[in-house]
Amino acid sequence: MGRHAVGLRSDFDGKALRRLARVSKDASQARRLLALAAVYDGASRSEAARIGDVSLQTVRDWALRFNQRGPDGLIDGKAPGNASKLNDAQRRALKAVVEAGPIPAIHGVVRWRLIDLAQWLSDEFGVSLSETTMSREMRALGLRKLSARPRHHAQNEFAVEAFKKTSPPRWRLSARKSATA
Repeated sequence: MGRHAVGLRSDFDGKALRRLARVSKDASQARRLLALAAVYDGASRSEAARIGDVSLQTVRDWALRFNQRGPDGLIDGKAPGNASKLNDAQRRALKAVVEAGPIPAIHGVVRWRLIDLAQWLSDEFGVSLSETTMSREMRALGLRKLSARPRHHAQNEFAVEAFKKTSPPRWRLSARKSATA
């Protein structure tokens, strides 16, 4: 395979790239712009690689990104990460099941836990999610874990009132009034 030099787009020049590098808020983009500005001014790719402190291949990659997307192509983007395992129809079904609540006779639980919902997804759609991923999906659906305040099963609600402490008011008027200035 032959090695071919990659030309730079003609709508920019070295002066324009240096100006963009000067106002750039991204240090990596500025370094890349300065290396490509040197190429516009007649420097070799090796010299541009020295300016950018990278390899020749990296300068070539920068040139390709610059040619495709302009100066914005030299900004590091966020990595896309893994694709979601759930599609929109599965998310809608999950939200509907959570909002309807479990049916103990069918689902075997009296309240949904993340592990129960992950099992339900596996049974319904054959999709396997961890509890952490299930939690993330639930938050993305706008659902939050709510728990009732614990209460003893033998608590007498009338006896609670008798044991409540009453505190005297914190602020009292002083016996002597202060002189006003």
